[in-house]
Amino acid sequence: MSRFNFVAFLFTLLISCKKEDIKPSEPLPPLSLVNDTSGYIVLSFKNVVGNQDMVLSTQNYVNQNLDTFKVDIYKYYVTNIEFKTADGNVYKEMESYHLINQAETASHTFTVNGVPKGNYTSVTFLIGVDRDRNTSGAQTGALDPANGMFWTWSSGYIMSKLEGTSPQSSDLGKKIIYHIAGFSGVNNVLRSPTLTFTTSAIVSKTQHSKININCDVLEWFKAPNLISFSTLNNVATVSPTAKQIADNYVDMFKVTSIENH
Repeated sequence: MSRFNFVAFLFTLLISCKKEDIKPSEPLPPLSLVNDTSGYIVLSFKNVVGNQDMVLSTQNYVNQNLDTFKVDIYKYYVTNIEFKTADGNVYKEMESYHLINQAETASHTFTVNGVPKGNYTSVTFLIGVDRDRNTSGAQTGALDPANGMFWTWSSGYIMSKLEGTSPQSSDLGKKIIYHIAGFSGVNNVLRSPTLTFTTSAIVSKTQHSKININCDVLEWFKAPNLISFSTLNNVATVSPTAKQIADNYVDMFKVTSIENH
């Protein structure tokens, strides 16, 4: 056999014996992800006025004092969310700051991710922005000053805001303006309601819950402080009157249903 033919023969032999290329295996996921059984909970807020849906600027409503009013702006913070199970375990959402704005439908519903597997029986949250974030200056996202809910570094965030009109108001232009703020001292307006579920919110890796919550603006003007628009129609400072409104609206939230999927 010639040298040329011998080299060709060896080359052919090597090619025919070459094993099929094997792709490297995908790296295994971290053990924490393999064992992850967490899921998520959706919170959906519906703003109402008594038994009526809230409609901005056009719909007339009547408060406990029999004053007629319309709502033009309605916003409030829901923050520091905690879910609790029947056996006492608590899950706290990280970076938990949400702004509900009646004018922006997308803001009414949001998802809390990473909720550990369990049967949850209540949710607790803060109406407003906690002290730490109030003393950190202007921020981003839900806490962005562009949302119209931030005064100054010293006064901090407006926890909740309602603006509208009422024929009974003595303010210029028949306005009613309630900017509820104040995060410390005797006029602290931060409130933390706990809503207990009649049906457990069930969470796992393959199952999630949606919690539907009504927020009734009439509670701003009821007990323990009956509000008359003729005498109290403009609250825009940290004050005892702002605290009165906060004392009223702490019970404005009610769970209407829980959907387990």
